[in-house]
Amino acid sequence: MTIGAGLRGPGVLVIEPMGNAGRFLVEAADRLGLRLYAATHKEVHDAYPDRLRSALAGVCATDLTDTPRALADMEAFCRRHAVAGVAACFELFTPLAALLAERVGLPGNDPRLARAARNKILMGEAFAATGIPAPRWAVARDAAEARRVAETGGLGWPLVVKPAEQGGSWGVSVVEGPGDALAHAVAAAQRFTHARPHGLELDTTALLQEYVRGAEYSCDTVVADGVAHPLPVVRKDTTRGRYRIETGHTCPAGLDDELAGIVQRTAARAALAVGVRNGIAHTELKIPPGTRTPFVIETGARLPGDNLCEVVEAATGVSEAGAHLQAVLGRVPDTAPAFAGAASIRFLLPERGGVLRRASIPEAPCTHGELHLWPGDAVPEPADSACRIGHVVARAATADRARELAAGVVARSLVEVG
Repeated sequence: MTIGAGLRGPGVLVIEPMGNAGRFLVEAADRLGLRLYAATHKEVHDAYPDRLRSALAGVCATDLTDTPRALADMEAFCRRHAVAGVAACFELFTPLAALLAERVGLPGNDPRLARAARNKILMGEAFAATGIPAPRWAVARDAAEARRVAETGGLGWPLVVKPAEQGGSWGVSVVEGPGDALAHAVAAAQRFTHARPHGLELDTTALLQEYVRGAEYSCDTVVADGVAHPLPVVRKDTTRGRYRIETGHTCPAGLDDELAGIVQRTAARAALAVGVRNGIAHTELKIPPGTRTPFVIETGARLPGDNLCEVVEAATGVSEAGAHLQAVLGRVPDTAPAFAGAASIRFLLPERGGVLRRASIPEAPCTHGELHLWPGDAVPEPADSACRIGHVVARAATADRARELAAGVVARSLVEVG
């Protein structure tokens, strides 16, 4: 497959293509015959894997944390290279992408609402204003305020404590009841003052959120010219206890058609509430036991992580990255399933942090695995998605079989942390 500078199709500027979804944008751009450009920091670009660097038709080196400078640099780059679309791949830069698209007259999201897809306080306000079912919440600027809110705010126990701005389950914890754990959770949520690797300043306010019981799901929505095109619902599994780390995802989710449609429509409403007008949104939801009302936990105006692009395409033939690129180019996205299969991903998680001594994933029919860390690498404590050592993806005719295949390979995998 030849990717990158040799292509002569329309160009799309991706604001920071690093991360899990970048590889899927590269593959989708190649299939669509598009030129892919990156806007990033020079030092971040220098650390890109060779495959990503070679896929790019050009790079706009700027300072994405300096909005006026970044907009000026990217506007000049877009005009010089006749860029036809703007996309954000890094969640915290989705408001910047909306501002740039408006500035250069390209399809984009509503810049007046776009920050609500990055900041969970603004997101909660947007959901309340549009009547979207969501957990009750309050803010805390320190542990003392968190205690007062917990005692008088009517949110109940358990409480979910999370940063106002962060992703990847970083800084998120579940507090079962009153005590010192709440202060520790607030401190964990507030420890992220700047986002790596760019140094973007973050809102350090802690968000206290009502805990919604029930099964967890995600549903992505492609929006083109303000029209929502729902994608399949995916079942999400997590660890229990204080930290709820995703252990896997399965598509289809196992819901009946009517309930799946309710989830899709709710996710679409969430996407539109935070200003998504041309692009994609990843929405996470829970359905309380005995109900058919999905509660939106949060949404982001970007492609999903966790290799969900691969899972959905393996199960349905739909390229989320391709549909996203079509939307930012002003095209009607191709979101119709090509077939009805199933796929599941399961992650290798350590029991504790340390140094990775050995790791291996066995081969098995209808599966493939990939290591994220290698012997000698530091393994973070299992508190968020950064601790993952690898993953396994399985394809099958049914969701149960795909989940079983992936889980079986994970169970036979070797992980040794010293």
